[in-house]
Amino acid sequence: MEKLYRVLGKRGRVTIPYELRVQVGFAYNDILSFEVSEDGAAITVRRERICSDCERGIPEKNDELTLYDILEELTEEERKAALLFLTVQWAEKQEGEKQCEKKTL
Repeated sequence: MEKLYRVLGKRGRVTIPYELRVQVGFAYNDILSFEVSEDGAAITVRRERICSDCERGIPEKNDELTLYDILEELTEEERKAALLFLTVQWAEKQEGEKQCEKKTL
């Protein structure tokens, strides 16, 4: 497998590439542990089970990512920015539709 690169964000976040998540079976809401190697040059990421009965009562995992899933991952500030962006987009679309109606009259 070729080497994949990701940039560490200013908040210390990095996205595990989709190809790797599928390959190792990571899914939404999995609990991950991180362990630093002795020389500090590598980090090992593992999916963990925190109970012996984790599979019962948990709905089947779905690989589909929804807008709701994405919004749930955002900070409050990012959610506000998304709301503002979508509001402006909607308003511009409404204005464009009004202009089209005027032209057809």
